[in-house]
Amino acid sequence: MANPKRKTSKAKKKRRRAHWMGGLKITLVHCPQCRSLISPHTVCPYCGFYKDRKIIKTRQEKLEEKIRKSA
Repeated sequence: MANPKRKTSKAKKKRRRAHWMGGLKITLVHCPQCRSLISPHTVCPYCGFYKDRKIIKTRQEKLEEKIRKSA
């Protein structure tokens, strides 16, 4: 079996792989709760829902909770 005579450099390896990495498109979907654009299979950062369940608190909710605690 043939073996390479020299180590393939990082630049050469990256140039060879660039044609399939460079053409990737970012996929976005609409959140079913708030209709904002998000990447698929992630928690919506705007409303905090994932698969019809509330997962995280939004910034607005955290701010309101902080105000309620201080008052």
